[in-house]
Amino acid sequence: MSPTPERATAGFLVWRLSMKWRVAVDRAVAPLGLTHAQYALMAALYGLSRSGQRPSQRRLADATGVEPLYVSKLVRALEAAGLVDRTRDPGDPRAMQLSLTEQGRDVTGRAITVVQGLLEQLLAPLGGQDGPRTEQFVHELTTLLDAPLDPPDAYPENEKEQS
Repeated sequence: MSPTPERATAGFLVWRLSMKWRVAVDRAVAPLGLTHAQYALMAALYGLSRSGQRPSQRRLADATGVEPLYVSKLVRALEAAGLVDRTRDPGDPRAMQLSLTEQGRDVTGRAITVVQGLLEQLLAPLGGQDGPRTEQFVHELTTLLDAPLDPPDAYPENEKEQS
């Protein structure tokens, strides 16, 4: 990755870090037959299932921040690969409950181990995963993720009508 410009904006740095992370995770989980997006869903599903949940696709979308339509597409691919099971929710026949297959649990466990190693590398300059700087970084990221982010109304009403 090329050096970061000295006067980079926060938005640019967030973009660069997110891209650096996505590429690193993609490369790390590719030998397991996963993409970064598939890993994100499977790791979330793994965590939810450990607490006894069988989330719907909508709940998984909410938990991961991935668009519901994209979750549906990813889940279908994971199901075809034998990693995820989808069953009708008895409480809502329109919803599908998700769970990892035995193979899915195995692959996810191995992927989590690999990604945790990447995370340790990423956070080493801040003192590692348990360091006080990392704790502060996590706090700041949480603040940003909790902040509402709606696109500004960039076009006054009269310009909308002309387009």
